[in-house]
Amino acid sequence: MFLLVLTVSGVVSARRVRGDCANYLVAGRALPAVLVAAVLIAQPVDSNATIGNADLSAAFGFWAGAALPIGLALCLLLMGLFFARRLRAAQVVTLPEYFGNRFGRGVEVASSALTVGSFAILLAGNLVAIGFLLERFLGVSYTIGILVTVPLALLYTITGGMFASVYTGVAQVVVNIVGVFALVVWVAATHGFTAPDGMGAGALSQLTSSESGAVINWATIIALGLGNLVAIDLMQRVFSARDPGAAQRACFAAAGGILLLCLPLSFVALAAVGIVGDSAGDGPILYALLGEYAPAWLAIIVISGLLAATLTTVSGILLSTASVLVRNVLRIDTGVLAPPAAMTPRMLRATRWATLPMAALAAVVALRVPQTGILLTLAFDLLLASLVVPFILGLYWSRGGAAAAAAAVVVGIGVRLTYFVLAPTIYGVDNTLLYLPNDWVSASVDGWSTLWAAAASLLAYVVVAVMTTPRVTAAQPAAPAPAEPVALAGVRP
Repeated sequence: MFLLVLTVSGVVSARRVRGDCANYLVAGRALPAVLVAAVLIAQPVDSNATIGNADLSAAFGFWAGAALPIGLALCLLLMGLFFARRLRAAQVVTLPEYFGNRFGRGVEVASSALTVGSFAILLAGNLVAIGFLLERFLGVSYTIGILVTVPLALLYTITGGMFASVYTGVAQVVVNIVGVFALVVWVAATHGFTAPDGMGAGALSQLTSSESGAVINWATIIALGLGNLVAIDLMQRVFSARDPGAAQRACFAAAGGILLLCLPLSFVALAAVGIVGDSAGDGPILYALLGEYAPAWLAIIVISGLLAATLTTVSGILLSTASVLVRNVLRIDTGVLAPPAAMTPRMLRATRWATLPMAALAAVVALRVPQTGILLTLAFDLLLASLVVPFILGLYWSRGGAAAAAAAVVVGIGVRLTYFVLAPTIYGVDNTLLYLPNDWVSASVDGWSTLWAAAASLLAYVVVAVMTTPRVTAAQPAAPAPAEPVALAGVRP
């Protein structure tokens, strides 16, 4: 019932679009800080992050799960400190437009392909979580759950666009605050907070010892903290703010909100290991706790909040990826015939149609890899290896042009994909997506490969930037005007 209410609200929000592509993609660039903060919180506080957080905490320890919200909050803190004001003032609609303005058409297309591919993985992770939820609580199969969710999410997104995300974003924040608070109080009052030996928040070996997963945990924090900086749905929310100051304030507020909402779930997950016992291996542990042990009213509130957050994220991903396909790859009504920031009715129609192939691709990945938190981290891992370096250095360092950006992308993604194909595990779980059995690379590189790929990207950019003529695409200063002739005493100039 709650899923249907959310879908209807998304359809109703279509009246705010009024056929205007700017309203559809960036809510008319008119959102105040409080609404931008709500949709920024909705981006990571979804089933992908919350269920993934709980599962990783229960399986590997507190810091394995807490690394997800910590990394996401770190990203928003960095965004607010260094990037939000600059990006909002740039008047671009998608992140690849920034890359195109700074480095040229080739880097724009490459960044479009990388962001769309990585966000198909992220979208799949959210579909996985919804599939598990409907399987457990409605009794439908995992596959049917995903195939039912996709059309509803499409209807929700195609009609309302960014306004649909805003409508449900505020509601989901309120519901999640109530649900998480009630869940924490219930666990404390009925069972108490306990943790298996070596898995609690005090087990700092999870952050200091590679044997306890420290490398993987730090790699997760870094991948999310930096990789999410080039998240196209995050950027679209920043671009929707009414002014640069509102964008910055929203990022700071959302960083705190994510920690307050998500960190308690790591403690709940550790306590749930002792509560559910053998049922811990039966799907997501939070679902087992809510379905078998929690009172029905509590389960309804928590699950409704997760569902709202997940649909908000799904809608944002579909919207942002479709926008990139239309504006930066196909370039419908942009470029020579219209200014890059133009918003035309034809573009609006094309963006709505472009959500269909993205939804289909994500559904295929979700059916192939039924993982939650791992898919979230993997998506931003790929972005960290490829686009983060040219994004940051392109903003803050005048040296380095298209050649430096291309080197950073090719070298970084090449190193990361090589390890991805050869390593038997991804962030502690078996690599079932794309693994070639071999005797050269062992599971010991897990985590390190994330850091090595980012370092290789940085090195490639710097080396090429230093060796080539710097290219500055910002407006060049005007040539000085000729000096006025000096009038000498008694002489006409």
